Amino acid sequence: MVYAVRSFPLSSEHSKFLIYAQDKETQEKWQVAVKLSLKPASPEESVKEPREIEEIVFPRQLTKHNGYLQRQKRDWVIPPINLPENSRGPFPQELVRIRSDRDKNLSLRYSVTGPGADQPPTGIFIINPISGQLSVTKPLDRELIARFHLRAHAVDINGNQVENPIDIVINVIDMNDNRPEFLHQVWNGTVPEGSKPGTYVMTVTAIDADDPNALNGMLRYRILSQAPSTPSPNMFTINNETGDIITVAAGLDREKVQQYTLIIQATDMEGNPTYGLSNTATAVITVTDVNDNPPEFTAMTFYGEVPENRVDVIVANLTVTDKDQPHTPAWNAVYRISGGDPTGRFAIQTDPNSNDGLVTVVKPIDFETNRMFVLTVAAENQVPLAKGIQHPPQSTATVSVTVIDVNENPYFAPNPKIIRQEEGLHAGTMLTTFTAQDPDRYMQQNIRYAKLSDPANWLKIDPVNGQITTIAVLDRESPNVKNNIYNATFLASDNGIPPMSGTGTLQIYLLDINDNAPQVLPQEAETCETPDPNAINITALDYDIDPNAGPFAFDLPLSPVTIKRNWTITRLNGDFAQLNLKIKFLEAGIYEVPIIITDSGNPPKSNISILRVKVCQCDSNGDCTDVDRIVGAGLGTGAIIAILLCIIILLILVLMFVVWMKRRDKERQAKQLLIDPEDDVRDNILKYDEEGGGEEDQDYDLSQLQQPDTVEPDAIKPVGIRRLDERPIHAEPQYPVRSAAPHPGDIGDFINEGLKAADSDPTAPPYDSLLVFDYEGSGSTAGSLSSLNSSSSGGEQDYDYLNDWGPRFKKLADMYGGGDD
Repeated sequence: MVYAVRSFPLSSEHSKFLIYAQDKETQEKWQVAVKLSLKPASPEESVKEPREIEEIVFPRQLTKHNGYLQRQKRDWVIPPINLPENSRGPFPQELVRIRSDRDKNLSLRYSVTGPGADQPPTGIFIINPISGQLSVTKPLDRELIARFHLRAHAVDINGNQVENPIDIVINVIDMNDNRPEFLHQVWNGTVPEGSKPGTYVMTVTAIDADDPNALNGMLRYRILSQAPSTPSPNMFTINNETGDIITVAAGLDREKVQQYTLIIQATDMEGNPTYGLSNTATAVITVTDVNDNPPEFTAMTFYGEVPENRVDVIVANLTVTDKDQPHTPAWNAVYRISGGDPTGRFAIQTDPNSNDGLVTVVKPIDFETNRMFVLTVAAENQVPLAKGIQHPPQSTATVSVTVIDVNENPYFAPNPKIIRQEEGLHAGTMLTTFTAQDPDRYMQQNIRYAKLSDPANWLKIDPVNGQITTIAVLDRESPNVKNNIYNATFLASDNGIPPMSGTGTLQIYLLDINDNAPQVLPQEAETCETPDPNAINITALDYDIDPNAGPFAFDLPLSPVTIKRNWTITRLNGDFAQLNLKIKFLEAGIYEVPIIITDSGNPPKSNISILRVKVCQCDSNGDCTDVDRIVGAGLGTGAIIAILLCIIILLILVLMFVVWMKRRDKERQAKQLLIDPEDDVRDNILKYDEEGGGEEDQDYDLSQLQQPDTVEPDAIKPVGIRRLDERPIHAEPQYPVRSAAPHPGDIGDFINEGLKAADSDPTAPPYDSLLVFDYEGSGSTAGSLSSLNSSSSGGEQDYDYLNDWGPRFKKLADMYGGGDD
């Protein structure tokens, strides 16, 4: 692209100058002559001086020479047509003329095909079919299509091809018609504080839709402004070709400036401010924190206190300050104890929110051993300090911890305490002294003892001196003794504030003595009526242990004499013996055979134990065949008696229930007989005396109590009725009608409305008419009733209450309740 560097006059004559081009790699050179001329002032002048149009001639056809096709050489090549974009016309604008050498002899027609002609986008290029003049119809846009590839054709009037098609390439020359555009309007980058000059920060990128290989698409970057401008207005620079932003000055400090904002400009035409187009974007650079500030304790000494024997208790709260960014590894503090805690009784945890150090007790502390601890603690960050920082990497402080004495539990030593004693000790025997110690050496306290657990209630303890004495005989064979050991627990309590207590276990290992005689086992057996084919094997059960148990001696007693006459016993070994029938036949039945068993204790202990033997009839295999064998062999006497008792009790309960039901029925029938039928008020109408016509007056017409429209006419009334009621003739009032599906709450309203309607109905019975009663004659032995005078005369009686009795008493209310009138 050739530009005018300055203004200069241009003469009417053509001005020429040369432009040279050289390939840097091959060193090949080219030159071209540029001719400058004045544009015509008006279209008329341009018509007067027509522009010379370049011609494109179809190459010559192949010719035959000696029977072979031979191409003739041509001395030119069809060059591409260069057409600048965004041309202002006028349109159509002539480009080239296409012709064939045969147009002298033939009438030819020319056409072009390809994208831009007959293919989308169509109509951009047109050709005159007669003259072959190729023209463009509209401005071109290189950013849409940078090159058009057309093919020119020549045919005769019959449509026969007379020339091979030729290729025409039209290059769209780029113009600087697009501004650079940044990929992002705001770019974000980071740089560590304290970075040296030349540290890479970020890269900003802009693109230009123009040709990147021409000046129109060659961009250059620069920084227009920086905010804030401290400590230097030029803290950053940018590579004008790549857009890389780097630091150019030292002094980045996050604690002073946390963020910089740069305005970046991108300009095409290699940054030419006169001809280039430009655009801007914003680069936000955040200064990231590095560990350039160590934590510092806010005090040189911290104080705390803790009760003894307490763990997981916060003793002291250590506070530090750190200027680095909060909640980052450069700010988070790590505490450690560097001295004063050789046994590791303390630990320091970091509060993640406040960054404080929490001194915690992790092992119990004994006041009697240590009353105070002086700890040396250090604090440092999770990450080491950055290189070149002159501060020490850690800060130290002292923590003074005071231990508070508290009342502790008394403890038995040893616990458990084991003693060995023979069983059978009598009550009142002193076994041992079981005392507890009080760890509170600096408190004057007394300890008292009590029994906490004694399953067999064999022991007691002196509340003052802790002496343990028996109150019952110790028995090794007791179910409360496990593996010859009896456990009892005792309680020791002090009188401190608050009182504390401790427990101790006394284990008594009981030595066995021969205090249990052996017993025969099993206690029931069965055998056949004859000695063969079976015998009874027995052994002995002794609750003592060696050497007070087996081997055992078995024998039969001398009396009764039938025992040794009928039975014989043979010792098999130290623990087993065999009982056999001595006679050839013994009648079936249950026999009790006494057996003398003696153990090996010193002195030995003997016992006569009863063996219940069932003698039964046997088959050839020696099995009992009696019906009651199962009962006799499978169930003992106690089980049989229990079953019988249960059956008897069940029968008694059933009998008592039957008797109670019959008695209840008799009482109910007796009550019914005691009631006189005439006095029975159930479902009966009671008759009372009333003044009237004798027995005939007791026949009531209940239909009169029904609604008026259900009253029977006088013509069908039964004979003997003396009530001559006459129904007055009035319009019947409207009674309320209950809905088909009433709500339960509407029943009361329905009844009240019906009552009001009935009270206001003059046609409802009983009617206000003359009633006729039987005549009872004249005269009376009772005399006149006029001699009965009330305490007040009728004139003094107040009858105003008749007005409240409804419309039926309206007549009486008018007669008596109207005052003097």
